[in-house]
Amino acid sequence: MERLEDFHEAVSDTAGYIGKLKERGKKVLGYFCSYTPEEIILAAGIHPVRLFSTADNITLADAYLQSYSCSLARGALEDALSGKLDFLDGTVFPHTCDTMQRLSDLWRLNTKIGFFADVVLPVKLNTGSAREYMEAVLRKFRADLEKGMGVSITDSALKESIEKYNTIRGCLRTIYELRSADPGILAGSDLHAIVKGSMIMDRDCLLKRLPEVIESLRNKLSAANNAGKRIVLAGSICDHPGIHTIIEKSGGVAVWDDLCSGSRYFEGLIATEGEPVAAIADRYIKRRICPAKHVSNTARGENIIEIVRNNNALGVVFILLKFCDPHDFDYPCMKAFLEEAGISCMLLEIEDQLPSEGQLMTRLETFIHTL
Repeated sequence: MERLEDFHEAVSDTAGYIGKLKERGKKVLGYFCSYTPEEIILAAGIHPVRLFSTADNITLADAYLQSYSCSLARGALEDALSGKLDFLDGTVFPHTCDTMQRLSDLWRLNTKIGFFADVVLPVKLNTGSAREYMEAVLRKFRADLEKGMGVSITDSALKESIEKYNTIRGCLRTIYELRSADPGILAGSDLHAIVKGSMIMDRDCLLKRLPEVIESLRNKLSAANNAGKRIVLAGSICDHPGIHTIIEKSGGVAVWDDLCSGSRYFEGLIATEGEPVAAIADRYIKRRICPAKHVSNTARGENIIEIVRNNNALGVVFILLKFCDPHDFDYPCMKAFLEEAGISCMLLEIEDQLPSEGQLMTRLETFIHTL
């Protein structure tokens, strides 16, 4: 198997990895959501890096955010206030929920991280005006980035960036498809490192590394396709590779997901013909939605059922970040959709730290045994 130490190292020591890019003269923008237009950032010659919660105790952020705010917002603010994100030259905030909107204001007022941009994309995506508004917001972000960072973003640079991201997203999808077909070829914790690492690592490096991973996976023959009972993970973000390990110890294997830090990150390619900003807007309109966006009352349920059936899964495990309001409201509807389709599901509510392994294994073993 292709060695994956570089992915794991980028994930475990993001500040160290980004520090090396900074030494090469790279500017870096942090972002929080897969609706961030990374193609525009990369076309500006700036490195985009996704921000997650802190690995440390949260103390400083408690002066600004209530304890019932999600650990992603509280943890990221903690890192910013403590100086652990001083490598950033700026931050981008797509507005997805009330907590992230408040975090945007707190970040702007209380941190010294330079460039700042709110990207307020439409919520309802099934109207002509939404399509026009989406494109207008992206054009404004392009102009704000040019002015705030002192750069010029040409259409040719945007098209080159789009082609790079299409290649990266296509590679990630291929890795998912190979593993879904034969889960024994790649541990879930390694898959987690590849996807999260792709949100952190130098994108030109990924253009070389991801095809190498694919080639190695294709050359690896699994002794038997009996990695465990097939399940799908769903939810907002999953920043815990240990979840995959515990699932596999419990007799299951996550063969696909519907996560913002998973398949929703790479789902959908961008047209390479025509005006580039309009093409980026088209992808955001057409890709699978999260609960922060609306296409129809049934789109989310239909999407999760399609994922389960396309990957021959037996059940769904919802990874719910505690106090994540969009997914809190979404879960009862998703549960009803799955039950009506005869698909079993369970809910794991997590924080920045996982519950004890024994507690999780007991619940997961019971659920997986029933599949």
